[in-house]
Amino acid sequence: MTSLATELPLPGLPSFRGMTGPATAMRQRRTWLIYLGLVAFGALPWAIGASPAWCAFGLGLWVPGGGFIALGGWWSLLVLPAAILFVASLVAWFWAGAVVAPVLVWLGAALLAAGMATDAPWPGSPVVVAALVVAVGFAFARANGKARARGAARALVRQAFLPASYAEVAAQARGRPDDARRELDADQLAGLRYLLDRALQPVGSFDGFTVIDQFQPAALRYQINHMGFALGIAQRAYLPAFRGYMGLAQRNLIEKYLERKVWDYWVLESCWGHLNFTDWNPAARDNIMLTGWFAAHVGQYMLATGDRRYMEPGSLTFRLNRRQSWAHDFTTIVGSVSDNYARADFGLFACEPNWIYPICNHYGMLALVTHDALTGSKLVDRHLPGWIRGLDTEFTDASGSIVGLRSQFTGLPVPFPVGEAGYSHFANCFMPDRARQFWAIARREIEPLIVAEDDGGSRIAMPGAGLDAGHYKPGHVGAYASYLVAAREFGDRERADAALRGLERDCRPDRSDGVMRYLTGSNISNATAIMGLLMDTGDFRRSFTEPLPETRLAGPMIESMDYPDVLVARAWSDGSRLEAVLLPGRGACRKAVPLSQLVPGARYRVVGAQQAEVTASPEGEAVLDLVLDGRIEIIVEPLENLA
Repeated sequence: MTSLATELPLPGLPSFRGMTGPATAMRQRRTWLIYLGLVAFGALPWAIGASPAWCAFGLGLWVPGGGFIALGGWWSLLVLPAAILFVASLVAWFWAGAVVAPVLVWLGAALLAAGMATDAPWPGSPVVVAALVVAVGFAFARANGKARARGAARALVRQAFLPASYAEVAAQARGRPDDARRELDADQLAGLRYLLDRALQPVGSFDGFTVIDQFQPAALRYQINHMGFALGIAQRAYLPAFRGYMGLAQRNLIEKYLERKVWDYWVLESCWGHLNFTDWNPAARDNIMLTGWFAAHVGQYMLATGDRRYMEPGSLTFRLNRRQSWAHDFTTIVGSVSDNYARADFGLFACEPNWIYPICNHYGMLALVTHDALTGSKLVDRHLPGWIRGLDTEFTDASGSIVGLRSQFTGLPVPFPVGEAGYSHFANCFMPDRARQFWAIARREIEPLIVAEDDGGSRIAMPGAGLDAGHYKPGHVGAYASYLVAAREFGDRERADAALRGLERDCRPDRSDGVMRYLTGSNISNATAIMGLLMDTGDFRRSFTEPLPETRLAGPMIESMDYPDVLVARAWSDGSRLEAVLLPGRGACRKAVPLSQLVPGARYRVVGAQQAEVTASPEGEAVLDLVLDGRIEIIVEPLENLA
């Protein structure tokens, strides 16, 4: 897999920051032309002396609820509930892709006012409605001007610190852990158990998940994907020679994603967003919040395990009912991402009808990265230049940050907080130089939040009550987790430790029964924090971009293990020798440890089990007898290698 690091001279912010890109400018011009057409059409009844109903309807086209002002008297006050309802419709549009909601409310209010108009319209109403339009326009223009000024000032500060901060990040990011020696420590095992307890339950069960809505950040699909990301990193970094419950947990999450309750939001969004009432294929038009996220998750699993089952046609089938289903596999889902990028005017494409989120498009590019790593395709090379161009020209604000959300239909931006830390580890998989700049900015801008501790260390101290987007409640687990993941990915141990201390201090850690969680956090925030806990320098990038060496997958393998009776903290093979570390999960026990992928008929020396030697069966299998009353190191190696 090859990738383009950047089109910018780094370190440095783009000179075109804050400018309006061609696709955005075209959509905004079209939006204003449509609105001016509505204003002209709405003025026509007044110009020709049409009926009161037409006059009221015309003013209703100028502003939602404007027609009620034409009625005069107390009826004019109906403009307030109309405006409130219109704002609510905008929220529905944002929340669930309900494109029709604002149109229905706007036109509905105009038609209602027309139906109520029987007497001559109030003569002053056009002036009042026009004043409302001007006031709203002036308020938005003023707010935008202030935001641009703040962004420009912020950019100057960034330009001053970027060279030094970028150099530090580049130096720290060069490190790489020794894969042959990695072992899960007690907290990492406890965090892993949080994920396993949820992933190993029956596919149709969602105990321990956050279940609120399926449209926004609390949706089940995001929780499943991030739990899978964390498990994929653990599999690759610590347990490549262990299948057992690790493989089952990851497959369960993938199968769980195919449950109707996880993805049938797309039926509604297709109806009220695309006016599509017949074909609700979730991997066709838009919907990168499914295709990009899920394909990256599935691809990472296949890279970490060597299991290619999800390449098989129909292996990822979305079944709505007995009559309707859409058969997919990893390749067709990635193909949907690629096809949408090929026709994306903005360079990025929509999560849902109308709304383009750059963060979702980082997942989308991640899906292409995993496909390239698995198949040798060149999808990243094909799409990344236009993707970067779109990101820079259509989604860069005056400070040099990414615009978090833009309307595909109107071209208008909407505030959506992600921040450089949130983008950085994703970008590290396909534009690592740009990713380092993201973290170089984030690490300096969180410095005011870092406070000294009495023991001489330091921690990040988040202000206020915060908001955990994973369950819409106060809390900082998600914010600390984001900083932890980014810091670990780029080898910034000082800030990673500060984020961990913040989690421990502010987020009510609980380690009951050997399972770690943060009680103030949602499921997705806990999953992200645990992923950060599991990570070391470059782990996120490697898990999506590098297939495991063949020797890691072809050597002796621990085939299964009873969870949580036995916890595997390390399982590594060089192709012939197996090294593993096992711990009891619920007290001392005696267990059989099945091994596979041995050389048929070969004799193996064993350290750590009850027997000192085993002979592989004709199928290349053997079973170790293990008494587990504490941490046990196991070594299995061919006797012929020792001769």
